[in-house]
Amino acid sequence: MDKSIADLRKDYTLKDLNEEEIDPNPFIQFKIWFNQSVAAQLPEPNAMTLATCTPDGKPSARMVLLKDIDERGFVLFTNYNSQKGQEISVNPHAALVFWWAELERQVRIVGTVEKISSAQSDSYFEVRPPFSRLGAWASNQSEIIANRDVLEAQLIEFQRQYENQEVPRPPHWGGFRVIPQEIEFWQGRSSRLHDRLRYTLVDHGNWKIERLSP
Repeated sequence: MDKSIADLRKDYTLKDLNEEEIDPNPFIQFKIWFNQSVAAQLPEPNAMTLATCTPDGKPSARMVLLKDIDERGFVLFTNYNSQKGQEISVNPHAALVFWWAELERQVRIVGTVEKISSAQSDSYFEVRPPFSRLGAWASNQSEIIANRDVLEAQLIEFQRQYENQEVPRPPHWGGFRVIPQEIEFWQGRSSRLHDRLRYTLVDHGNWKIERLSP
């Protein structure tokens, strides 16, 4: 291993995380941390890793953006025909990871996935910038293309098609909701003795909280 990589390390000393101070509801606790990341002006605090998997166990992961959260789960939007969309359609389980480096915090989420309603997808699509709406039509996400020119030409074609019109939501584009079964809050601590508190869904909104060894 390259010595310069092996020597990279940071001692985490900002905060601690204990059972007496967290909210018993993990969604409320997440919003507390998320709002603190926004207040700290972190770059794209809603950026998260989404991990999906094929039925035979081949994983894939990528960065996406959280666009909504409520007591049902965490919502993101994508092309349903993309790799992640196809993997979710045949294996509706996923994991999310938020990493807020400046606050020395991480949140891990494991759960099942469902499509949100067409009406909810329409509502979000309508507030996207015009070129983002056109981009949802122009990009056959995850498919191989010959070069950048192909993408640019498709964008121009849809600009012409929807000139002076509202751009409708493509039927292959919309939202997924990750419904958590486990949510782990991780706070970096000194000497790698990090704080890890995991919420596990017991039944109908009741959560068990356990401390994990780092």
